[in-house]
Parts: sequence; structure tokens; C-alpha cells
Amino acid sequence: MQAVKAKNTKIENRLAKSLFARGYRYRKNDKKVFGKPDITFKRYKIAIFCDSEFWHGKDWETQRLEIKSNKDFWYNKIESNINRDNLVNCKLKESGWTILRFWGNDIENNLDFCVNSIIETIKKRQKTNDLY
Repeated sequence: MQAVKAKNTKIENRLAKSLFARGYRYRKNDKKVFGKPDITFKRYKIAIFCDSEFWHGKDWETQRLEIKSNKDFWYNKIESNINRDNLVNCKLKESGWTILRFWGNDIENNLDFCVNSIIETIKKRQKTNDLY
């Protein structure tokens, strides 16, 4: 587990580089934002998380059956990650943030869809910011 990275992961870098290439500027792993989102647009209060399927429990109810060894550790580890993700979502929403979460496979296989979702969200937030 020592080799598992918390920031600058392959999926995070791929999404960030694609946004940068399209002219969008952002902050990565901003410690000042609760939950340290992978990518933030502070001006528009948009937090983006790039979650790997295993560590963040995608389809957890079916995937948990595939764990064969050290079940107690892995169940506790992944379920606490899921709970932490839910807590982060609640806190950020209460503070007026828009949260976007992308699974690693979505970033790998549908990068354009993920980037376009982010761009649409930015444009929506720009319109609401212009109203005030």
C-alpha cells in the first residue's frame, strides 16, 4: 500500500492535462478545500474527484464478494473510504460547491465525456455567477 499514490495519479493527470490543453486553469489537491479534491475551480466552487474503482468501492455490494484474503481489513478500509467520500460530498454541498466524481475507467475510456461534463458545469456556474 505504500506505493499507492494519493495525488498525481495517472487518471488525475490525464483529466487535468486535457482540461489544461483546452485552456482551463485549476488547482490540484488544494488543501484549503475540504476533502482535498483532485481538481478545483475555486472561482466557480467546483470540486472534481478522480476515484479508482477498487479504493472507492464502485459496485461495492458485488465487488466485496471477490475479495478472498484479509477480508476484515479490506471491508473496513473500503467502507471507510466510501463513508469519507459521502461526508466530503455533504460538507462541500453545504458550502455551495458543485461536486463531480469520475471513476477511473470513465476517465480512461471516455475522457472527452468527462471533460465536456466539467466544461458544461463551469459554464452553468459562470451564468449563475454573472447573475450576482
